[in-house]
Formats: sequence, structure tokens, C-alpha cells
Amino acid sequence: MKLNWGTSIVLAFIAFIAFILYFVVRMSMDDSTNHDLVTDDYYKQELAYQKEIDASNSASEMGADLKLEKSEGGLRIFFPEQYDYKKIKGTVSLYRPSNKHLDVDFPISLSKTHLLIPDNSLLDGRWDIKIKWQYQGKHFLHKEKLVY
Repeated sequence: MKLNWGTSIVLAFIAFIAFILYFVVRMSMDDSTNHDLVTDDYYKQELAYQKEIDASNSASEMGADLKLEKSEGGLRIFFPEQYDYKKIKGTVSLYRPSNKHLDVDFPISLSKTHLLIPDNSLLDGRWDIKIKWQYQGKHFLHKEKLVY
């Protein structure tokens, strides 16, 4: 039996569609891939995004920039020295894009002008750090991407 060019094109389309369907089924049934949203309450966080923008702008305007430094004991977060460290409250959120089970939140409780996050809490790799803090009723936000 001799194939003409029309039959060959149809067979090529059928082979291509079967190839694509194979990978779609394989990826949707595979347990090792993660199809979750970035966070569990993604849409709720999106609605509060304007507050984050305002807090970030407030930090820039008031010179409340934070400094992050990797040390032998872990990650040090230095708060501005012009603020009384005893009145600073808030949380530090460490987000690991590759594995949501490694995400950690730390409350800010300072005994000096810096906060130390222990080295055993941070694995090597990329971390997204979000520091939400308040001082005398003003809200501040610092976001940074860090490769530890």
C-alpha cells in the first residue's frame, strides 16, 4: 500500500496529538510535581496588596531601611538605630519558592538592634524574605530575595 502526502499529514497530526496527550496525562498524574498556588490564601493576600505598597513606601520615606547580613550564626537583620528596638514589633516571613514546607514565620522580639535567624532554619538556596514591622503605630515592610 502506497501512502500519499495527505494520508502522511493526517498520520503526522495524529502522532503529534498522541505525543502531547501522553505528556499531559503523565504530568497531571505524577505525584512529584507540585501544582499548588504560591500560598494557600493567595487571593486574600492579593486584596491586601495596597497595604503592602503603602508600608513599603512608608519605610522608604522615613529612612527605615533594613540591612540583611549573612553571618556564621545565621542571618542577621539590622533595624534602624534611630528607632528604640524595644518598641519594634512584627514578623519575619521566610518563603522558599521551591518547597512550601520550608516556609517559616518568626516573631520580631529584639534585645539589641538586630535579629538573628539561626543557621539551622535556613537551607542553602533561594529565599524570599518579607519583614513586616511596626513602630509607634506606623507600619513598615521590607522585601528581599536572598540566596543563602
